[in-house]
Amino acid sequence: MTPEAAFIAALRGIASHPAARGLADDCAVLELGRETLILTHDMMVEGVHWLAGQDPADVAWKLLATNLSDLAAKGAEPIGVLLGYTLAEDNNRFIEGLGEALAHFGVPLLGGDTVRSPGAQTVGLTALGRATCQPVPSRSGAQAGNTVWITGPVGAAMLGFEALTCGNTSADTSAYRRPTPRLAEGCALAPLVTAMMDVSDGLLLDASRMAEASNVTIALDPARIPVPVGLPKDRLRDAISWGDDYELLFTLPVEAAPPCPAHCIGSVLPAGEAPLLLDGAAPYGQLGYEHR
Repeated sequence: MTPEAAFIAALRGIASHPAARGLADDCAVLELGRETLILTHDMMVEGVHWLAGQDPADVAWKLLATNLSDLAAKGAEPIGVLLGYTLAEDNNRFIEGLGEALAHFGVPLLGGDTVRSPGAQTVGLTALGRATCQPVPSRSGAQAGNTVWITGPVGAAMLGFEALTCGNTSADTSAYRRPTPRLAEGCALAPLVTAMMDVSDGLLLDASRMAEASNVTIALDPARIPVPVGLPKDRLRDAISWGDDYELLFTLPVEAAPPCPAHCIGSVLPAGEAPLLLDGAAPYGQLGYEHR
């Protein structure tokens, strides 16, 4: 068990409120009168989640987008965000980028906090949303016989990161710098899915997490997983375990069809020896990104 997984497991002992969903989902789901609030918080660290020297406007966009992606996985409409920000020497580009992203997604900034630290810059965001349907989708509802789907390709962020690190200015790096949360797709899918989550830490790891939460086995067909045009065939394993994709991974009853563009990439089986199968076998090695 990684330090991250061990820490979250320990927190589950004190996160007893039903809204926490056992700390096993993308968001908290809080019933409040006639409304259901969806709450999530993500942090990013310089040198881990973005490259040193990267445009702070892109950092601000990505911070907002990653949090909105969690809301999308619950079929939620964003209603506002709170910012936690470590001051840098120059904060203007971050403010410009945040304002641009908030306007693009139609989300208001409601408040937050600032600090100064001598170490690597850390930024965080809390996103609040409103559920658009009941029950609110979770990771834990996949059932044997369901089909497994994803809203778009995986691996574009990996290629963007590699282009940025090697100074390739002609490559499209937008998937890494400025991901797009699938908010409209999440709202359309929420009434139909049996389980749904966003792919942030790698398709293999996140599919395995969904399978474990649902007590099933998810079988993926590598030939049906969408990847960027031109990805070398020998990079498929890298693409499905790298992460930062922010597509929606979901399961549907076999007779159901998604109301938005999506790719069927596998099926749900009764729980077996492994939570995840790739081309009929349990995948080897590291499945995705985890803090170690």
